[in-house]
Amino acid sequence: MRSGQEPNRNGGLMTPSPRPRIQSQFQSTVSVQKNRRFNILILVFRFAAFCFSLASAMFMFTNSRGGSGSPQWFVAIAAAIVALYSLFEIGASVWEISRGATVFPEVVQVWFDFSHDQVFAYMLLSADSAGTALARTLRERDTCTANNAFCVQSDISVALGFAGFMFLGFSSLLSGFRVICFILNGSRFHM
Repeated sequence: MRSGQEPNRNGGLMTPSPRPRIQSQFQSTVSVQKNRRFNILILVFRFAAFCFSLASAMFMFTNSRGGSGSPQWFVAIAAAIVALYSLFEIGASVWEISRGATVFPEVVQVWFDFSHDQVFAYMLLSADSAGTALARTLRERDTCTANNAFCVQSDISVALGFAGFMFLGFSSLLSGFRVICFILNGSRFHM
């Protein structure tokens, strides 16, 4: 018998099968730490977007002096939708940091994050721009002198919405960076 061959139960010889190729990429401890810091930075931006959007929605929903037909509801609903989306993305980020894997397959997760960040950031920006125009119109009609609390609360809500947009924009830039890395390297990691 040649070395590396073993007898079979039936008396024949078994040749060892070639070892399967492992297709895992080697990542050094430094690159793992960089990816972890990158994921934590995205988590911080998403958490800030969640907090500001939720606060914006709460300020506008509790602003009952504007009437039911007021465009304030557009601002409130847009901020609430962005807050829910940010909450989902916070959960996905925590999942990725704790387990080292994405919720969806990697290609889906990369494009999902990037596209939805873009859509919801644009929606929040549009709603806050409409809220700014509403506040300007109310000031021109002297409504704010008679109902100052409504105007102050609307201004605070719009300002919080713009801050939420800013943080969602930052996370959108980072998810865009991931898309570019995925296109160039075949992985969302920049190493």
